Amino acid sequence: MKKTHNYLLLVMGTAFMAIAIQGVFDPMGIVTGGFTGIGILVRRITLGVIPGGIPLWFTNLFLNLPLFALAWRVMGKKFVERTAIAAVLLSLWLAVLPTVDLADGDYLLAAVYGGAFTGLGIALILRTGNATGGTDLIATLLHQRFRQYSIAQILMIVDGAIILAGFYLVGARPALYAILAVIIVTKVSDMLLEGWNYSKVIYIISEKNNEIAEHVLYQMNRGATMIPAQGMYSDVLHKMLFLVVDKKEVLAIKDCVKGLDPGAFVIVTDAKEVLGEGFLEY
Repeated sequence: MKKTHNYLLLVMGTAFMAIAIQGVFDPMGIVTGGFTGIGILVRRITLGVIPGGIPLWFTNLFLNLPLFALAWRVMGKKFVERTAIAAVLLSLWLAVLPTVDLADGDYLLAAVYGGAFTGLGIALILRTGNATGGTDLIATLLHQRFRQYSIAQILMIVDGAIILAGFYLVGARPALYAILAVIIVTKVSDMLLEGWNYSKVIYIISEKNNEIAEHVLYQMNRGATMIPAQGMYSDVLHKMLFLVVDKKEVLAIKDCVKGLDPGAFVIVTDAKEVLGEGFLEY
């Protein structure tokens, strides 16, 4: 059942990505990096030589195949299988979907909706533990040789070079909107993978921590944890209160702390995902 569910997510994820590429980015000349970005550039360069230019699906598959062979030797069979399935599905969708300008010539709409669809597709694919190959695979392979750089840093350089090529070959305006699209892709995929409901983590150092904890436990029906803490300058032992609450509850806790101890030291920060009782289930 889980395997079938993952395949369904893969099909849906690659379909959303193909719609964004074929129906938004390609007609507008927005090059957002990756092998599909190279495909957009190749198609435009070859328009005068081949009717319609070299299709995106062919370029995507052609560039991925030698990478799969190399990755098979370096990373192993299982790694290649996880990557190849999504890459082949994406090429299939690019082959069957028609090229229609869904943004109707509007660069802002293209960046927003193309970025949102791509981010959704990437999130669905990553949920299955797979990847789409392309520059992600290049970055992973290069990381085996250049360990001093992270995969994210290498990927940024590779995709950045493709976007710069788009700047030179397609023009400044599409390239600038491509940067906006990349930001939207990242935000949407992160949001879908990490959850919509951000919680808040609150650290409190106060002489009234026991009273504050009682208010949180019995008035707000939230958990509270007391952590021993030692000030390095004063060498004095304190008790630090650790809370994880809904963002709507932060103001009530701040009001409580202010009322009980105006001199308390309070830190409020984001928790992108919280699993357990009172929050999300595993």
